[in-house]
Amino acid sequence: MKRILLFCLLTGYSAVSAQTSLVFVFFKDKPNKASFYANPLSELSQKSLNRRISLGISLNDQDAPIEQSYIQNIQNLGFTVTDYSKWLNGVAVNATPAQIVTLQSQTYVQTVESFAKNSSSGTKAGNFNKWENPSDTHKNLTTFNYGSGAEQIDQINLRPLHLAGYTGTGVSIAVIDTGFPTVNTGSAYTRLWTNNQIKAGYDFVTKSNDIYNTTLNGHGSVVLGAIGGYIQDTFVGAAPDADFYLYRSENTTVEIPEEELYWIEAAEEADRKGVDLITTSLGYAQFDDPKYNYTYANLDGSTSFIARASEIAVNKGIFVLFAAGNFGNQTWHYILTPADNTKVFTIGSVDSAGISSAFSSFGPNSLGVIKPDGSTRGSNTVTVNGNATTTVSGTSIATPVAAGGVACLIQAFSTMNRDAMRTRLRQTASLYPNHTDQMGYGILNFGNFYNTTLSTSEIVKEKKVSIFPNPVKNILNIASENDVLSLEIYDNLGRLIVKNANQRSVKVEDFAKGTYYLKIRTKDKVYYEKFIKE
Repeated sequence: MKRILLFCLLTGYSAVSAQTSLVFVFFKDKPNKASFYANPLSELSQKSLNRRISLGISLNDQDAPIEQSYIQNIQNLGFTVTDYSKWLNGVAVNATPAQIVTLQSQTYVQTVESFAKNSSSGTKAGNFNKWENPSDTHKNLTTFNYGSGAEQIDQINLRPLHLAGYTGTGVSIAVIDTGFPTVNTGSAYTRLWTNNQIKAGYDFVTKSNDIYNTTLNGHGSVVLGAIGGYIQDTFVGAAPDADFYLYRSENTTVEIPEEELYWIEAAEEADRKGVDLITTSLGYAQFDDPKYNYTYANLDGSTSFIARASEIAVNKGIFVLFAAGNFGNQTWHYILTPADNTKVFTIGSVDSAGISSAFSSFGPNSLGVIKPDGSTRGSNTVTVNGNATTTVSGTSIATPVAAGGVACLIQAFSTMNRDAMRTRLRQTASLYPNHTDQMGYGILNFGNFYNTTLSTSEIVKEKKVSIFPNPVKNILNIASENDVLSLEIYDNLGRLIVKNANQRSVKVEDFAKGTYYLKIRTKDKVYYEKFIKE
């Protein structure tokens, strides 16, 4: 009887809910925008304004707050308003066809657009927002420094930036995800709290501050761990010294279009705080109610609300990364939205051998724009959760690995045009100028980006240091126009092996065969070189 009653209740609910659909009501203007322009700090932090100044980005009407009287007018019509966007300048409500006509007749309403894309029936194809195969295998490793994360750091050649001192310091990252249980208690995140690197957080699903609730899905915790996690002698994230804003936009118990709005609200708040980068390992194509589903034709970079808002975020100077999706080996094998947006930097997954992971979703977007943009390690990738390391797979984990690298680049080249930064990341990836539909332009190479950018910059016209022979068996020599004040050699695990002062050569005959990293300091500059011991 209980089962029958439940069925009846659900059937009745469907009949009622079918009369309404989620719509977005766009407003015509922002009558009070002049007061915002007169006092931008009323809406944006100084850090947000500084980002715009450093990148030459002007304020516009999107930055002004939404008109509160318009929201009140919508509520006075009997609608419940819980989600709205100043960037899109409107609110989301559930409305019947008759109510939509009423909304469109309001003098302050520009248009009303439905979230519903089609009326076809069907079932949800699968879970679009999780890593592929989380094994949650905890490791008790004792290797020094990068430890079990060394392979994924070296695959994208990120170590040269770390050795150069670019570990994300001063760069703000917004992680928008499912929630962050154990981040406030786990020892793997202690370093972030000790150094005051977690700046703020908010749950846009429940409209509360309870982002660490242990009932929440831990996907966001693991994503954060790949960037900022730290366990002494065991694991170091890709940007361990970055600052973080933690926002929940995903309710993992349902798949509803409102989640796009939650993300938009989180991104707008991230902009207010002045973040430099947003990383999100979520994406959308099919929902619990199939009338909201996107077709492949809809993945054109501008159809979905979240894709439109993502582009706005990029235009504000925020570097936005999204996971491509984990459906490469399924009937639906395409990227998700907003990974389809041209300006979003979309990340695919590869394994330890640099081969595309079978699950990594395929591009291009429906207009033929190459997606993903590039790839990083997403098969059996090491991160942290709680007190220990864990191994997970999916473009969800490949994306924060890439985000950490981008944070290091932003620290190194803070005023570089972000369009140029995205372009150079593609150009320095492993397959460029070629690409594949699953890997994009290939595996990202942050060291290559760093070195080629330095060599072409106004600061460094030519290289004034060289090392020889390379590969080397016995003695490594340093040729420099200036005195060598000090040199340091690090092994492939990041351990300091040798530190000398005022020398232009170093004996390496007792070193084990392998790859090493040399840090050379002269009176005017620090250089970074990689050599191979035969």
